This record gives sequence, C-alpha cells and structure tokens, in this order.
Amino acid sequence: MLTLTDDAVQAIRDLMVGEDLPQDAGMRIASVESDPGSLELSLTSGPQTGDEVISREDVRVFLAPDAARIVEDKTLDAEVSTQGRPSFRLTRQRA
Repeated sequence: MLTLTDDAVQAIRDLMVGEDLPQDAGMRIASVESDPGSLELSLTSGPQTGDEVISREDVRVFLAPDAARIVEDKTLDAEVSTQGRPSFRLTRQRA
C-alpha cells in the first residue's frame, strides 16, 4: 500500500490551502491514458468510484485502480522549491 512521508502530507495540505474544496477533498493519483506508466496528480473534491483512499492525519489521497497497482509498493515524498512549489516523487518502500 502507498505510504506518505511527512513532507508529502505537508505539501498536499499546503496545496489545498485557499482552494475552494470540501472537507473530504484530497489529491488523486491516476494513470495517464496517453502515456502508459505515467501518473498524474490533481486536487479533487472526493474519490471516484473504485478509488482506494489513503488517509494520514487530515490529508487524503485517492488512488485510481490502475494507479494503485503501480504505487502499491511505493512511498510518496515531496520537496518544496524555493518558489514554494512542491515536487512529488515515488520511491520504493524499504523492507
């Protein structure tokens, strides 16, 4: 199952500040149909049918079924640039 680092949780939380989203909103990870193996991240008001929901603290991540298979053994991490924009990356979980 996808895990989230503290930095990823904070980056997602920061992205949602000021957005007009409901309390149950979160970040969705889905495959890009036109580019197999690529993933796209987006803020959304809630999960779509079939999405797996990962919750940590007050942050929720929704995984589309195809993306869930890709990230099942990964950790989502984030780094914030000097301009304040987060950059997300997936790393393999340590055993």
